Amino acid sequence: MSELDAEASGSLITERKTWFGHPRGLAVCFFTEMWERFSYYGMRTILVLYLTKYHLFTAGKASLIYGAYAGLVYMMPILGGYFADRYLGQRKAVTYGAILLVMGHGLMAFHGPEAYMDGDTVVRNDLYINIFFFALALIITGVGFLKANISTIVGALYGENDPRRDGGFSIFYMGINLGSFISTLLVGYVGETYGWNYGFGIAGIGMLFGLLVFLSGQKLLEGKAEPPSLERLKAKSPIGLSNEVSIYLFGAALVCVSWLLMQYQEFVGQLLGLSGGIMVLIILGYAFTKCEKVARDRLIVATFLIAIQSVFWALFEQQAASLTLLADQQFDLNIMGIQIMASQVQFMNPLFIVLFAPVFAWLWVALSKGRLEPSSPGKFGIAMLLIGLGYIVFSWGMGLDDSTNKSFIWLVFIYLALTLAELCLSPVGLSMVTKLSVPQIVGMMMGTWFLFTALGNYVAGWISSLTGAGEHGANAGALDIHATMAVYTQIGLISIGVGVFILVLTPLLNKGMHGVK
Repeated sequence: MSELDAEASGSLITERKTWFGHPRGLAVCFFTEMWERFSYYGMRTILVLYLTKYHLFTAGKASLIYGAYAGLVYMMPILGGYFADRYLGQRKAVTYGAILLVMGHGLMAFHGPEAYMDGDTVVRNDLYINIFFFALALIITGVGFLKANISTIVGALYGENDPRRDGGFSIFYMGINLGSFISTLLVGYVGETYGWNYGFGIAGIGMLFGLLVFLSGQKLLEGKAEPPSLERLKAKSPIGLSNEVSIYLFGAALVCVSWLLMQYQEFVGQLLGLSGGIMVLIILGYAFTKCEKVARDRLIVATFLIAIQSVFWALFEQQAASLTLLADQQFDLNIMGIQIMASQVQFMNPLFIVLFAPVFAWLWVALSKGRLEPSSPGKFGIAMLLIGLGYIVFSWGMGLDDSTNKSFIWLVFIYLALTLAELCLSPVGLSMVTKLSVPQIVGMMMGTWFLFTALGNYVAGWISSLTGAGEHGANAGALDIHATMAVYTQIGLISIGVGVFILVLTPLLNKGMHGVK
């Protein structure tokens, strides 16, 4: 048994038992999130391959399905966070979300008969396609209730001035990358080798482990994730039931809405774009009517960076779409005598994060000492330059070899570029939002961040759809390599242009931040 005295919230707190010097509840959150990310990224690694090879969707259609799914996944936490903050509390919200996720991933393991060609017509079983979309809908809603709230629990375990907080979040995020790393290797291998349903099944088992961990460790959360008001939770809703039961029923309705939206992928993009535009107008309206100059300037800067980050995610999330199809069709995946699967290529992103995150942490500190550390807008600009250059060089590299056994080194290069760009933008993004927002609308600002992340994910699917050859049957997932290189070069140039634009504006943006770093 270890002893730890920590100064937190201005008072002395003694914890009789800790987990590596941190509250034991951190272990619960760590393993819950690790298994949730295991299931999410594991399923994602094989989703587009499954759609093109098993159900014979074209690469374009499969990419749009992926884009709509990913967009809704990142949009739904806005509602899940609201219900947790207002009524359920994080513990109940995470539990409900985990149950939906287990059901969704489990349903993915039952995928029905394989599609086949009857002349020039693709024959699919419509019932099982609808079951597939319903499974995705369960996952979308489950992530909505779990994703944002599990992070909130981590923060609640520490007092306001607890010096262990940053270290705790670092450990927590290591769980995310550990789950992602393991799943991209395991689920991809099993899915492509033994059958897609077995891959999806393993992802579901992982989520079941996460649910069991969370249920068994709730006492260790020390009451930090309970409902904000039991009276409000038990009060009658307009439908005559308690608010708690009504929210669970509303969650079931969200599953049905998500199922419907998944069948109209283009409408999802329009919905996300319209919602994003409305939120920008609402925030700017609040800034100009409710805020003094300093707060107004900061909100304008935050809104600009929130909107611009969608461009980054549109390029970054090619990993699970066109880059996976490229790995399958155009690259030699025999690495020093080891044959890897196309879906396993995605393991490089979490691997590079683990390797380079400490380097970037050291780099920012070193630059800060010399007053050379870029501001948050500057880091956004650098991220856009890195990812843009990555795609341009990657496209050029593919053009050097006309065969379908291109060197794996080019995949290493693009994944390294994606990861280095991610480390410049992603860690500072959410922190920037909280620093620049006014307390009265910080929740709305966080929701808007996720909304534009969702839009970027949808656009990623749309960009990927432009690379398909539009063939059917055995070649349903075939990419047009020349179209792909042209698309990658174009989005690379756009990204560089956005990066230069941000860097040119950085002095003005820094001024608008009024001292916030």
